[in-house]
Amino acid sequence: MTRPKAEPEVLVDNDKVAVTKWSFAEGAETGWHRHGHDYVVVPLADGKLILEEPGGGVHEAPLGFAKPYFRPEGVEHNVVNGSGGPFAFLEIEIKR
Repeated sequence: MTRPKAEPEVLVDNDKVAVTKWSFAEGAETGWHRHGHDYVVVPLADGKLILEEPGGGVHEAPLGFAKPYFRPEGVEHNVVNGSGGPFAFLEIEIKR
């Protein structure tokens, strides 16, 4: 099954942070990636993401509007929009 791709829009990228707005159509995915920095995600709506992990693990992450969460460098996954409609979040990468 081929999923549509989420659309990244880089809003800030300097020597301290990178801020990217990720916009997802229903069922869209980021594709597999490994985070090279600690990061914070700020949902721009209520929604649900499906996180596919190495080794076949899958779990759902319900998200609330403007309720951020932090993850450390090294996280590897594919993020899929399971919200049932469009969804978006800001990803703030903290560069060292």
